[in-house]
Amino acid sequence: MTRTRRWSQELVEQVARGRPSYVRTLPRLEESAATARRLTEHALGAWGLDALVPDASLVITELVANAVRHTRGESLRVALRRSGADGVEISVVDGSRERPVRRQPGAEAVGGRGLQLVEAFAADWGSEPEPSGKRVWAEVRG
Repeated sequence: MTRTRRWSQELVEQVARGRPSYVRTLPRLEESAATARRLTEHALGAWGLDALVPDASLVITELVANAVRHTRGESLRVALRRSGADGVEISVVDGSRERPVRRQPGAEAVGGRGLQLVEAFAADWGSEPEPSGKRVWAEVRG
């Protein structure tokens, strides 16, 4: 069974069990942002929320990139949870207890705008402590 088919089957099973959510542990590597985007596309497609793919893909990319860039540890956990009829909550759990800080980079700065993008494309976002780090979440709605 291909990886894509396996992910899709897992999503269908989650929905059938009345738990429209999906969780995957990924290595804390830059490449994991692409994997998280593919998972997001599959989840939203299974839930009939294809219109959210562009915004949700941008949000998950920024959350994973921040976790890779600013935390330690070997892995991170990505979760997608259906929130109402037209939304999805995206979260990334990492091993750092430091809460994310929205920065105000100068006009010439190359980076530092990730949370500004999350704020612009998500209906809401935040972070909360976890036993072994923190969970940063964002809700994207149609």
